[in-house]
Amino acid sequence: MLDKEFQNDGLPEHIQQAVRSIARLHAAHYEGATPLQRAFRKSTSVLAQPVLIATVTAGIAAWMAYNVFAPILGYTVLDPPPFGGVSMAVSVASLYIVLLIYATQRRDDELAELREQLTLELALLGEQKTAKVIQLLEEFRRDIPIVPNRTDEQADAMAQSVDPERVFDEIKHTHSQLS
Repeated sequence: MLDKEFQNDGLPEHIQQAVRSIARLHAAHYEGATPLQRAFRKSTSVLAQPVLIATVTAGIAAWMAYNVFAPILGYTVLDPPPFGGVSMAVSVASLYIVLLIYATQRRDDELAELREQLTLELALLGEQKTAKVIQLLEEFRRDIPIVPNRTDEQADAMAQSVDPERVFDEIKHTHSQLS
């Protein structure tokens, strides 16, 4: 299904392939969600709608207005000021909404972590490819008889592939010095 969506949009094939790969990553993440996680996602989507916010605001305002004007109109007051009942209901609803958002965000963080790992792996792969291209260019330059042979220290350094663990250790060392 994803492959057909991106076939005729005028993008080069390698870009279409990258878009399809990312779409498959997202689709696999969402397909791997439990029914409860899907329900949480749908619930947070509903809660984020402006119409729901306006409805809740209007409902609370109507509740307060009813309880303020009920004695004047001869009705029974359900929740006299300072409106302890509505305060309790809003507090409980807030607690559940926070927990719902937290559960949804936690699931979204898993996807973000996957994307971050993919980005890092692709960056390291790109760095290795670049180092290999520089190595090949330097070999080619040395093998051409009309080009004078010389040492290019910068090209030699760039031709060395980076060890990610050494970089990580250096980052930790630098951060510890700044702290």
